[in-house]
Amino acid sequence: MKKFFFLLLLIFTSARPQNLPVPDNMVLKGVPQIPAGLAAEVGRYTEFRSASFTQWHPVKKEMLIATRFGEVAQIHQVAFPGGDRKQLTFFKEPVRWAAYEPKEGKYFIFGKDIGGNENWQLFRFDVADAKVSMLTDGKSRNSLMGFSNKGDRALFASNKRNGNDVDFYIMDPLHPEGAKLLLENKGGGWGVMDWSPDDKQLLIEEGISANESYIWLFTIATGEKKLLTPKPEKGQVAYGGAEFDKTGKGIYLTTDKDNEFYRLGYMNLENLKVNWLAADIKWDVSGFSLSKNKEMLLFTSNEEGVSAMHLLNLKTNKYIELPKIPVGIIGGYAWHHNNEDIGLTYGSARSQFDAYTINIKKKTFTRWTESETAGINTAALSEAKVVRWKGFDGLALSGFLYMPPAKFSGKHAVIIDVHGGPEGQASPTFLGRDNYLLNELGVAIIYPNVRGSTGFGKTFLAMDNGFLRENSYKDVETLIEWIKQQPELDGNRIMVTGGSYGGNVTLAMSSFYSDKITCALSVVGASSLVTFLENTAGYRRDLRRVEYGDERDPKMREYLLKIAPINSVEKIKKPLFIVQGANDPRVPASEGDQIVNKMIEMKIPVWYMLAKDEGHGFAKKVNRDYQFYATVMFIKEFLLK
Repeated sequence: MKKFFFLLLLIFTSARPQNLPVPDNMVLKGVPQIPAGLAAEVGRYTEFRSASFTQWHPVKKEMLIATRFGEVAQIHQVAFPGGDRKQLTFFKEPVRWAAYEPKEGKYFIFGKDIGGNENWQLFRFDVADAKVSMLTDGKSRNSLMGFSNKGDRALFASNKRNGNDVDFYIMDPLHPEGAKLLLENKGGGWGVMDWSPDDKQLLIEEGISANESYIWLFTIATGEKKLLTPKPEKGQVAYGGAEFDKTGKGIYLTTDKDNEFYRLGYMNLENLKVNWLAADIKWDVSGFSLSKNKEMLLFTSNEEGVSAMHLLNLKTNKYIELPKIPVGIIGGYAWHHNNEDIGLTYGSARSQFDAYTINIKKKTFTRWTESETAGINTAALSEAKVVRWKGFDGLALSGFLYMPPAKFSGKHAVIIDVHGGPEGQASPTFLGRDNYLLNELGVAIIYPNVRGSTGFGKTFLAMDNGFLRENSYKDVETLIEWIKQQPELDGNRIMVTGGSYGGNVTLAMSSFYSDKITCALSVVGASSLVTFLENTAGYRRDLRRVEYGDERDPKMREYLLKIAPINSVEKIKKPLFIVQGANDPRVPASEGDQIVNKMIEMKIPVWYMLAKDEGHGFAKKVNRDYQFYATVMFIKEFLLK
């Protein structure tokens, strides 16, 4: 009899649906348990990997990359195309970049924070014995600003003086205890662009906002700082990258001076006059890099979200032919010391990001890493289609639409995914796990570029600043109206989502346009731009005030409070899911807490997910997976029913 009851109990318990355990550092409110079957169903789509080119070895033809084999990305070494990815760093926190000392490659420096708090510390990795040494104080926020050309010194930026201002320090990485303060700065937008060929001067960037920045020339021995780019009498000017030429008597730079888009130019340091290069490029020059011998200039242009690469011979000012690169997105790139190989990161809608090289003599484009896809045929994935609509004021707007496969007939539910920034840009990139929503749920996804996005000129970029903030929310409203006119899209089933600023837009749509959407998912979004500005990290507060408005000004404060979702919670009528990292220095967890607590107080249903070991978005795979499983449940429950 006992045996019978034991077997009956075994059958009963094995038949009961099993649920996934909640990750140890996660706090949930209102989120239902995740069935294990859902994880099995979604499983493969969470196993996409990617790799990013980080840096060439200064002597050998091998590279460092960042990729993930465990929970988070780490630094790996690859010796040749298709070679093994030899893992070098092993930490619980992600390591996404590394920089070799530029002469022999005996060590490299990398950065790492704790739990997403963005207080990065610098570490030295000694290649001979894999020993790791911390170079900074363990508390402040630090960023490597580059090695001297001789390789004997390194610059880093740190806010350790007062937690807010970003100063420059110089050190010998082999003897970090001797680090010295080089330059005190006011504000958090400072960075070093380049060392002069003789290592005596620095090009320094002063960032005020996305629309305004300046370049200074700093002499190390005397401490003299000379402004190379005076403030214009009218309007604002922004500068991108800058590098010294071979002689040190001039610099190459990008700027939107006297133009809507960033142009490539050469400035003579004696008279500060700029001659324009590559005049045929009508889009933003998004980045550039001089060859090691300073005779060639490689640059990329941002052509409505798609990357194009160009190579200029600086002696003739003529283009050098490059191998054909498929339409996609080009990330970080750098020259090898042989002046013919270029390492880069590349990806597209059908190809996850991986490390590639270009050889300018052989005209080859070679893939060095082939990240795993869990057996999913990426060649069959949906490609992005450019869509266009008009804003409430007639402004031309655009975005990228991904459609589900043909096996799904009828009208498709739609997810509108708003990018962060606000000075960001949606591009036709690889969707990773979100391909599950297309392939298995039949949902269409649109990534809009609302006003305030980069890549469409500086006038467009400034169209959401200050008292114009609501206009970007209205751009999403007009996109919804456009969706309703499309025969293949279901205007009655629309979910809005987004991260960071996109999360703020999502909360605004939930509060002020609730009748136009079906549900919403906000990831690390501000529920009030006033409390956001008051509580964001001090080193970035002034930069954000230029974009959103200064909450200390009574009129601006009144306006920002009026458009704050936290002050219109009673208008939220559709299901809302909020995700937040407890250590987020950009959008503090209090932004999620305050709106969730108010919704609970007012008995408005809400899902809330807080990860205690994450910051501005989830970096650890266990957390990212659980977030995605919950997202799929939310979509099935509220968008697709």
